[in-house]
Amino acid sequence: MNQSSMNIRIQAPSPSLLLPRAKVYSQGMCPCLRMQLETCSNPNLLKTSIVSRCPSGWSKTSSVFAEKPIKHSTRPGAVVTSGSQETSTPALVGNEKIGVLLLNLGGPETLDDVQPFLFNLFADPDIIRLPRLFRFLQKPLAQFISVARSSKSKEGYASIGGGSPLRRITDAQAEELRKALCDKNVPAKVYVGMRYWHPFTEEAIEQIKRDQISKLVVLPLYPQFSISTSGSSLRLLESIFREDEYLVNMQHTVIPSWYQREGYIKAMADLIQKELEKFDCSEEQVMIFFSAHGVPLAYVEEAGDPYKAEMEECVDLIMEELEKRRVNNAYTLAYQSRVGPVEWLKPYTDDTIIELGQKGVKSLLAVPISFVSEHIETLEEMDVEYKELALKSGIEKWGRVPALGCEPTFISDLADAVIESLPYVGAMAVSNLEARQSLVPLGSVEELLATYDSQRRELPAPVVVWEWGWTKSAETWNGRAAMLAVLVLLVLEVTTGEGFLHQWGILPLSW
Repeated sequence: MNQSSMNIRIQAPSPSLLLPRAKVYSQGMCPCLRMQLETCSNPNLLKTSIVSRCPSGWSKTSSVFAEKPIKHSTRPGAVVTSGSQETSTPALVGNEKIGVLLLNLGGPETLDDVQPFLFNLFADPDIIRLPRLFRFLQKPLAQFISVARSSKSKEGYASIGGGSPLRRITDAQAEELRKALCDKNVPAKVYVGMRYWHPFTEEAIEQIKRDQISKLVVLPLYPQFSISTSGSSLRLLESIFREDEYLVNMQHTVIPSWYQREGYIKAMADLIQKELEKFDCSEEQVMIFFSAHGVPLAYVEEAGDPYKAEMEECVDLIMEELEKRRVNNAYTLAYQSRVGPVEWLKPYTDDTIIELGQKGVKSLLAVPISFVSEHIETLEEMDVEYKELALKSGIEKWGRVPALGCEPTFISDLADAVIESLPYVGAMAVSNLEARQSLVPLGSVEELLATYDSQRRELPAPVVVWEWGWTKSAETWNGRAAMLAVLVLLVLEVTTGEGFLHQWGILPLSW
């Protein structure tokens, strides 16, 4: 397959996989992915095109092979509805062993896990992108940062019970999803694969092989796609698939993002509406404050990460749903959790809270929009740090919408998403070497990721023009100079085994 071309041909799903009355709705198709689908066996099947989505929305609607017209979004920002209830799933599933792999970040379960978890996080080149000249320092730098930050991070995890609840919550979501699929007549096993802590993605894949799963749906638990979340997990997964003959021949598909789905939008609106009712003031006086996890600005502007566009569209869809319920509160969106000297997506959550207080906002309802599970960034960063900042800034009443967790509407919609993706599973032939490059039947993972992140290996610096004076550019260059100095110091410490970092106990005597 020509990796440089985004025009690819795939086989239509076998007629035995499709039902006479099956409806498949367009969903979560990766933005900017341009493909052409042609039927190979049945001239009665539709020949359609999937066209790239511009930042303002879908430039054309998308569809898949079907014998009847397919319901699809007719306007930018339209909610994707579910049609799985009308699908006779037993004919679709047959005797195949269906598996669903949930991908998530992972988190330390004990305080002793914090430093190795941070090392795994910062050793990922999708999290910290070093210039090509310094890439050999990825792991030493990750070791340095993880050791330096572990004490503060341990304090945060200690404040929420001594560890992250993410694994427990994700396991519960997996079990509820399994039950929901069973209730919809799709018996399936659901697996959890974490990127940076147990159970690692590699562990989940080994269990999938032991269970002899023949059809796999990969479902990242990130509503919106980002290079640093879904992208990183898919990079790892694709490398695993390439190296294993069993996985090469296993039929599979990926749902890259699902922030437009009707069930997800309704579940978020339900939670927001419920929390608004808890304020003792007029509900209309409460500012709805969406806070999403941030990403470096260069990811969006230079690498083509669709995260910002998908996040903004997601917020618009939720507010549209609330307006249908006569909830017309003012709202805003900001980005949290930035680290390092580079510029991240703006506006920043902490700056926005201060600004809202200065403008006289007295009641604020925080909504963790990019998180579907409670973890350190909701339980500590939002509930403690941002709440304290809000009260200091003049905001008198603070509320926070819980993460979705196992909310029934949300889980049922995830089950529908899985069911609707099943006709795509095995849509591409897997009997030749080309199949080794095909993790997504609607486009290989390499192409999917190249679409989002085409300049990954040559990602330019966030600021490329020097500006004199006390400017953001100067701050960034100063930060780079400091980072370079740290890298040089780290190299000397590692090579000599001596220095004040070892003497102070910041670095161990041996790694």
